[in-house]
Amino acid sequence: MGGDIADPETWRWIWLLVAGAFAAAEMFIAGTFFMLPFAAGAMAAAVVAFAGGSAGLQWVLFLVVSVIGAVALIPLRRRLDADDRSDGVGSRRLIGEAAVVLEEIPTGPTGSGTVQIGRESWRAVSAGGVVHPVGATVKVVDVRGTSVVVEPS
Repeated sequence: MGGDIADPETWRWIWLLVAGAFAAAEMFIAGTFFMLPFAAGAMAAAVVAFAGGSAGLQWVLFLVVSVIGAVALIPLRRRLDADDRSDGVGSRRLIGEAAVVLEEIPTGPTGSGTVQIGRESWRAVSAGGVVHPVGATVKVVDVRGTSVVVEPS
């Protein structure tokens, strides 16, 4: 391997190193698939370099594959970035449900009581600073950790 940057032998290894660098960078950027098209473009250029293609052709192939890959991954990125948290899964299924107060729910940041939702008992806090007496019917408006946030129904 000569040291001249214009040497086709040198470009083979440059493209492999660039592809490896982009692939490694992709592993450290969580869930974006931003570097993946560039890694694919560099691999395509490396294949052309090993096949004896010119440096100009390698660069054109790198750019074309990178752009096509980036455009092709746009729908996937949108789907990964979407915040479509389903309220019907896990404890979030309780949002909108009616509950009966078993233990008074006082106001304040540390005030919590207990409500019964179906057959389950949950720790509850008040939304909007309203005191909910025992026996009152309330509506679940949010779930925070192991507590439900309620308001008068």
